[in-house]
Amino acid sequence: MEPLTVISISPSPPPPSLGRTRCPGAPVLAPALDDTQLAIAAEALALGQWVRVRTLLAATGEDWDLRGHRLTVLATGPGSAAWAGDWQLAEPDSGDAATLLALATVHLALRGESSAEAAAKACATAARMLPADPTPWLGALILARRTGTPDARAHAFHQVRARHRDHHHAHHLMTASLAEQWPGVTDDPRHPAHAFAARAAARAPADSPLALLPVVAHAERYRVLAAAGLAPPDPADWGPWSTRRARQVLQSAVDWWLEWEGEEHPRRKIDLNFLAHATFHQGRMAEAAALFGRIGPYPTRAPWSYPGRDAEGAFRAARATALRRAGNAPRDPAALMTKV
Repeated sequence: MEPLTVISISPSPPPPSLGRTRCPGAPVLAPALDDTQLAIAAEALALGQWVRVRTLLAATGEDWDLRGHRLTVLATGPGSAAWAGDWQLAEPDSGDAATLLALATVHLALRGESSAEAAAKACATAARMLPADPTPWLGALILARRTGTPDARAHAFHQVRARHRDHHHAHHLMTASLAEQWPGVTDDPRHPAHAFAARAAARAPADSPLALLPVVAHAERYRVLAAAGLAPPDPADWGPWSTRRARQVLQSAVDWWLEWEGEEHPRRKIDLNFLAHATFHQGRMAEAAALFGRIGPYPTRAPWSYPGRDAEGAFRAARATALRRAGNAPRDPAALMTKV
């Protein structure tokens, strides 16, 4: 893998509520997405009730994408590090407690409330306790993405992939990180982010949502270029959405979605948001409307916040426009099988 250029990124703001939406159908940025059990466990953890988290993680088993999603969301909650520390004191041999503490310490480090060294040490401890689990290495990758060297990012990614070849979150993180390489260069289909995403999509199993990674790379490059002043602040004004390559990438992604949908994947709402964002900005309103229907009240911060926009407001506006312009277009994905 080519060396990555380190880009300084300010710590993320405190996460929004992990709970359910405020009213049926109203979009709200909820990290738990549609995982009701996770949202309940996160609320319990915020009250110090870590036993419910223990039960949730035991039921999750070795579904690594689901485990990674649940632990990263739990780790961002208020007081997670403190409550995970209490859990570890009560059950010092618990790898689940160590992993939650590791990821929570990573998020403390990203907010400037702990050191990167302490977070890295916590991830290493959890990795020793659970050598087959990619999640402690996912924590190391999240940390390296913001504070580490290119070699540290590459090492953490390869450790994740050695344990779960098609790890969804890790591939998204590496795509975003690679997109930040050469920030002053205009978009190029040979850019490392595009090359990485294309390779990952090509080598993934046919039913893997990594097929949508090239669409993610396109959005991540827009984020970087817009931040550098090389792309307009409104994504609707960015010309490369309509290039031949972008149309081909999106068509392949839409074709995959129509055939496989990925409805069982725990992070499918994230993929759907990236896909809706791309179809909307390419003017494919019938598909965008169908995708917004599948997203329901679960917008994600990325990519609607790119670059520095109000994610929830951008999602609402795009959804309203897509539904209005699609008119009476069928919302059943099967009805969209005709190529656009």
